[in-house]
Amino acid sequence: MKLLKRILRIVFALVGLLIIAVLIIIGVDSQKTSYLKIDNLSDGNVNTYLITHANVIPMTNDTVLKDQMVYIKDGVIEEVAANIAIEGVDVIDAKNSYLMPGLIDMHVHVWDRYELGLYLSNGVTAVRNVWGMPMHLRIKEDVNTNEIVSPLFFTSGPKLTGPEFIGDDNLNLTTPEEAKDKLVSYKERGYDFIKTYYGLTPDIFEAVLEQAKISDVDVVAHPSQKVPYSYHFDPQIKSIEHTEEFIQQPLNYTLDTVKLKEVIDLYAGAKHSAHCPTLVVYHNIYQMLIDDNILESEALDYMNPMIRKEDSKAQFDRWHNSKLEDASVTERIKDQHDFHLYIIKKLHEADVRIICGTDAGIGVTAPGFSIHKELEFYKEAGLSNYEVLKTATVNAAQTHSIMNKMGTIEGGKVANFILVDRNPLSDLSTLQHPSTVFIMGRKLDRSILDSFEEKAKNRKNLIASGLRYAENLMIEK
Repeated sequence: MKLLKRILRIVFALVGLLIIAVLIIIGVDSQKTSYLKIDNLSDGNVNTYLITHANVIPMTNDTVLKDQMVYIKDGVIEEVAANIAIEGVDVIDAKNSYLMPGLIDMHVHVWDRYELGLYLSNGVTAVRNVWGMPMHLRIKEDVNTNEIVSPLFFTSGPKLTGPEFIGDDNLNLTTPEEAKDKLVSYKERGYDFIKTYYGLTPDIFEAVLEQAKISDVDVVAHPSQKVPYSYHFDPQIKSIEHTEEFIQQPLNYTLDTVKLKEVIDLYAGAKHSAHCPTLVVYHNIYQMLIDDNILESEALDYMNPMIRKEDSKAQFDRWHNSKLEDASVTERIKDQHDFHLYIIKKLHEADVRIICGTDAGIGVTAPGFSIHKELEFYKEAGLSNYEVLKTATVNAAQTHSIMNKMGTIEGGKVANFILVDRNPLSDLSTLQHPSTVFIMGRKLDRSILDSFEEKAKNRKNLIASGLRYAENLMIEK
């Protein structure tokens, strides 16, 4: 009996030491991102001031309002006018630079807080995270309570899949009742949206939509191949993800323009539905096929080390091996990407609302930086610069009611801006290096933004990231 007690004491001691070690590792990682804490920013608490001499791109229409003043009070736009008489507030001289709403990336995968700084440094002032885990609820809480400077943060719950689509990154549903229970739980815990994924059967899919309506929670749909594509135009589904899924599903792996028209007509007839293309993540397959050294590229220095070690390498190996087996795969992937551009052109011509999303954070698609390439593809597909900018501002903000206070520069909207040197209505490339980013009225100059990038480059938080993912598996699976 004494021996058993001694063994138990040793076991409990070891478990205790393990817990302490885990807490220390996560605590150290959290301390390394303390540069995002608002109290650590020199003017982090200043969110009332007057901007002068700004060329304002309001995004309410295709225009530039020359030499304007913008009055910000407590992080919200009070007034935009040629002359504003206000005393006792700080004045920021925009020096005839261009002020436009911050960009919104509607499809990201966030793995750590370093990535929040990367989004800000690239002018992204709001993100929609679509693979929810417990750590994302903590990020959301810290953003909403003004603990950290970050893009406005919205997150779905875990990816909901059907019983056959097994994987530690999925939440497998087996019955309609289980689906309803999960939705209720996610809403209560603070997840903003429901994310549907592969393999949802008709009965489970319908249960998700039914409960989503009852619980008043929006659905973001990665199309399920177990139901017709037309199922995804239910009013509760606010956006349908990935242009590549047109080809994988309704077009049955063909570049068929006749079948495509049928899908375009579905979108055109469902005015509530937005499409989120994520063209850049698919195009990066082509990049992996033509660049054997892509895993050593500078862009990969900004990826989370756990993703870089596991997902980036796995994706590269998959496509490298595919090319060894069939050299024509490179041309096929390029052809499909070009067809994606044609799809965007046709969606735009049918007046379908396109919202910018990149699928950043997985594969070789770097957080923050990838949005600029995504916007370039929309331009290549035939959208004007103003129409391109709408996808990442007005259109994105209109997708969910909880995001409606963003997307334009007008009274009552949150002060999420970027200040750039040139007119983005003429030159989209100016978005790649904003001189200043304003988030909820807080001003971040280029030196701060550059420091965010430097802190995130080649970060050493592999173990901490793994522990947070293990937490997800224990809580959500």
